Amino acid sequence: MTAANQAARFDCVIFDCDGVLVDSEPIVHRVLNRVLNEIGIEITLEESMKWFLGRAVRDELGNIEARLGKPLPRNFLSEWFVRRDAALIEELEAVPHVRQAIEAIKARGLPVCVASGADRIKVKLQLNHTQLVELFTDDAAREHIFSATEVEHSKPAPDVYLLAARTMGVDPSRCAVIEDSPTGATAGVAAGMTVFGYAASTNADALRAVGVTTIFTDMRELPGLIG
Repeated sequence: MTAANQAARFDCVIFDCDGVLVDSEPIVHRVLNRVLNEIGIEITLEESMKWFLGRAVRDELGNIEARLGKPLPRNFLSEWFVRRDAALIEELEAVPHVRQAIEAIKARGLPVCVASGADRIKVKLQLNHTQLVELFTDDAAREHIFSATEVEHSKPAPDVYLLAARTMGVDPSRCAVIEDSPTGATAGVAAGMTVFGYAASTNADALRAVGVTTIFTDMRELPGLIG
């Protein structure tokens, strides 16, 4: 650890992906709402966003089936992935100013990584599409990207954040987490990390309710908050 890092508040900054690095939430929720209505679940966009914010569809299959009242179509999950990914490729953009924020944090010598509750295929697709993946790749071409694919329990369990800290070689208490959803923030808090809530399109009170004490709405604020 460098002398600068010893004096810093944190030894690693861990970013959630959806809603923090990439502006995927509106795209994904719109497609998911359409899919749910097509199979027979009458639900508004607002209702489905509240249900699935920060949660993976594959982890909610039992609840979807229960609400539908009958077995899901056999190809439901695979079709969902196809439609989701097609929409992301067509429309996805990075969160405004996030590249500059990450570059500023890295310029201070702080390691960064991604820890997402989504599947790894989606995470990589999004980071490649927005060209953010290079920010989480070290000089040895190792990608510091962690996803629900690598852990037993997805968010709100802390597993993916603890995996990230362990792999990055830092104590969880010395990690800063950047989250936008109560589900993800719950995971970060449970991991013993300091969670910063990005509330550009999220209810700030919902983040505070799960233990987030620092809220911000513009990525240009983040380097100063971390410092």
